[in-house]
Amino acid sequence: MAFPPAPRTYKVKSFGCQMNVYDGERMAELLAAQGMTAAGDGADADLVVLNTCHIREKAVDRVYSDIGRLRRDDGSTPLIAVAGCIAQAEGEEIMARAPSVRMVVGPQAYHRLPAMLAEAVTGKRVTDTDMPADTKFDALPARRRSGPAAFLTVQEGCDKFCTYCVVPYTRGAEISRPFKALIDEAERLVAAGAREITLLGQNVNAWSGEDSKGCAIGLDGLAKALARLPDLKRIRYTTSHPNDMTDGLIAAHAEVEKLMPFLHLPVQAGNDRVLKAMNRSHTVDSYLRLLERVRAARPDIALSGDFIVGFPGETEAEFADTLSLVDAVGYAQAFSFKYSPRPGTPAATMDGPIAPEVMDERLQRLQAALNRDQLAFNQASVGRRCDVLVERRGKLPGQWLGKSPWLQSVHFTADAAVGDLLTVDLAEAGPNSLRGHVLENAAA
Repeated sequence: MAFPPAPRTYKVKSFGCQMNVYDGERMAELLAAQGMTAAGDGADADLVVLNTCHIREKAVDRVYSDIGRLRRDDGSTPLIAVAGCIAQAEGEEIMARAPSVRMVVGPQAYHRLPAMLAEAVTGKRVTDTDMPADTKFDALPARRRSGPAAFLTVQEGCDKFCTYCVVPYTRGAEISRPFKALIDEAERLVAAGAREITLLGQNVNAWSGEDSKGCAIGLDGLAKALARLPDLKRIRYTTSHPNDMTDGLIAAHAEVEKLMPFLHLPVQAGNDRVLKAMNRSHTVDSYLRLLERVRAARPDIALSGDFIVGFPGETEAEFADTLSLVDAVGYAQAFSFKYSPRPGTPAATMDGPIAPEVMDERLQRLQAALNRDQLAFNQASVGRRCDVLVERRGKLPGQWLGKSPWLQSVHFTADAAVGDLLTVDLAEAGPNSLRGHVLENAAA
């Protein structure tokens, strides 16, 4: 099989959650540290890393489709590595089905990419899906470049074992990165240009550690420490579990000015029987009471959530309970999916599968309600004055795009630059974005 014996260029393609985006960035930095150059969009790369997500049913099919599309007109392929959660879950199957794949590396082992690459260029096919006790982050190169909004993984893995979810099997048990390592990486990100940092974790609010004085702290303590970095202007975190929303973290939304008024707190369903079958460990009532406490601490907070429709055994009345929950909360944003059975999870063998056409119809109704509430939240924002972090140019001359404190996309015309924090009057709302007017001398 033809492939470059000494790759000089690389492309990392990441799919799925923000943690995969972070992992993809770190793999790219790791390859760049080996002297390789990133291939431009559409250019052939000597090495292609497919950084995969295993959450949805068709994700595996997509990986094989992507592998097939990498074949060039002359029949050759680049050196292909499959990384991420699908690599962890189905590494042996990938090697058996896709001869063009030379490396399979799990999400806890990608720091070994250079060593694996050295073996792959000799013609070997290499797999590493170990979950070592030592942290991979210690082996990664320092962060040297960053956009204005950066991700920082603080916690990995999950101990919750929701019955539909593969994360505990592909990412392992919950592990918190050390406090000092996180402060050091955040300082490097800020020095490299980041003005906003989003703290990432499968259950990010389960993070715990010891601060510089040896005192035990949770995510609220970490946020307070990061807020002391003078050039860091904004802090966010995702994804949270209701069971890990501590009193201190709720209070931090009132106490830490740099902690943005946005909370992604998945509920998944609005019926207690379904939640119990999902092993979510919370009820509808406990979830709603938790949101009341969050809103009491930060009245202007924007709430986001995740929903699964068509979980095995879900009745029409139980789905109606989910719609009622949506009506009660009024989400600013939300993600919704049809239930997708994942091999090896308890839900995959549960009785009462829901017909695809029923799931389709329920998802349409749910998304209509969520879209209604997102538009309503955006419309209620008209007239607000807020700071917007400039992230990139828009499609029109002089147009820029950025994010409000509530994670809304805002477009405006201004003499600006990426990384500016501008004071903007929100003037017009659409379903997915707002238009704003920048105040003169508005740099924050």
